[in-house]
Amino acid sequence: MEKIENIELQFLSLQDYEELKIAMQEAYTSMPYAYWGEGHIRNLISIFPEGQVVVKVNGEIAGCALSLIVDSEKLEGGHSYREVTGNYTFNTHSDEGDTLYGIDVFIKPEYRGLRLGRRLYDYRKELCEQKNLKGIAFGGRIPNYHKYADKMSPKEYIQKVRDREIHDPVLNFQLSNDFHPTRVLKSYLEGDAASREYAVLLEWDNIYYEKPRSQPQSVKRVVRLGLIQWQMRLYKGVEDVMQQAEYFIDAVSGYRSDFALFPEFFNAPLMADYNHLNESESIRKLAEYTESMVEKFSELSVSYNINIITGSMPLMIGRKLYNVGYLCKRDGTVERYEKLHVTPDEAKVWGMAGGHHLRTFDTDCGKIGVLICYDVEFPELGRLLADEGMDILFVPFLTDTQNGYSRVRNCAQARAIENECYVAIAGSVGNLPKVHNMDIQFAQSMVFTPCDFSFPTNGIKAEATPNTEMILVVDVDVDLLRELNRFGSVRNLRDRRTDIFSLSKNEGKSS
Repeated sequence: MEKIENIELQFLSLQDYEELKIAMQEAYTSMPYAYWGEGHIRNLISIFPEGQVVVKVNGEIAGCALSLIVDSEKLEGGHSYREVTGNYTFNTHSDEGDTLYGIDVFIKPEYRGLRLGRRLYDYRKELCEQKNLKGIAFGGRIPNYHKYADKMSPKEYIQKVRDREIHDPVLNFQLSNDFHPTRVLKSYLEGDAASREYAVLLEWDNIYYEKPRSQPQSVKRVVRLGLIQWQMRLYKGVEDVMQQAEYFIDAVSGYRSDFALFPEFFNAPLMADYNHLNESESIRKLAEYTESMVEKFSELSVSYNINIITGSMPLMIGRKLYNVGYLCKRDGTVERYEKLHVTPDEAKVWGMAGGHHLRTFDTDCGKIGVLICYDVEFPELGRLLADEGMDILFVPFLTDTQNGYSRVRNCAQARAIENECYVAIAGSVGNLPKVHNMDIQFAQSMVFTPCDFSFPTNGIKAEATPNTEMILVVDVDVDLLRELNRFGSVRNLRDRRTDIFSLSKNEGKSS
């Protein structure tokens, strides 16, 4: 092979046909008559020009990729090559389809080993993303299968190729390019004796695909978080507390934040008026403010166009006291989350009960989860939320000492790594000498990330100054989580051994 001076990817043109024909004949020596006619190429270029590309080395065609756009529903059953190409008329192509279907890709023998095929597949993936298609599909040949056809089924053959017990030049290449086999196709390509006319339906999923919506709504991919590190101080009443809360909401919304996160029990200073009561009676008096405060938070979320996570507040349901918080969305809806694990102190001093419901929440910034303080120290909760598609986990907390804070902080960072998500924690600082059981506070609010090349090496996106009242505004990119899930150095969510263990939620009691 001559010295390589230039490698270029170009759209296929009809002027390339004669050279393309020779290249196809050289690539398919086992099927010398398996090349496209000039009319076929003219038709393909006419209906879908950007789907037909060639890679040229020193101005000479070294490889080619041809494709159509089809409706994925038509691929759900078995199909043949003749059927998917409309008996080679390509009338199956539809600009309204949702899947890029590869009908041919080849590299001339003398250029193999230069990873030119990867360039063609990378182009297809970029085209798929640009056109917002679900993914790529094609029937992959298994040209070495004829050597094993009398010993094993196509399914067994495919598994042994995946386990690297058998080498198949085509299938091995597809698997290394992130395609996954989904179905065996029988009688796929007429005359493919080497594959015994079997093929493997191989698919690549576009992690950026967004299903077309009937309404003008989109899910944000870069999300701005506003964390409020709240100073505990004495207030004259609930109006003063909400005035201070509105000040912070105004501040973070001024930076166009999508979320405002308050700490656990941020409204505890209001118990100062009830210090003459015992602790359990005092916090039940605090619970009487919860309903009106949630109403005010909901009004603020709409007027400031921001989703508010209200930290947590006590709530009486029947005769039981719970630690709950609310997601007040900027569309006016309000949803409740609950602290499932109460600390020994909460149970002993306040008589607080654990909640029953664990769930994710759909927002205009994707799925989120909320775990209140102690709950983040139980890894199964974060895993269940991740299984439901959570991208961001919010953790409002309240800790009095540095060792208590360290438990929350270190467990929150572990949840970010193991569940491939962002975790935002926000706590309170300062002292409340006139409120029993709420004397001192220690906090440093943070945003944690997974640890991989697209994220900070220490897994910390941003951190507040310890024990200082302030806000922390942080941008997180949800698409980086999708890339990590597919292409990360390690893939925790994908590599879990669900064949030897499982995790599921029980139906909770009504609260």
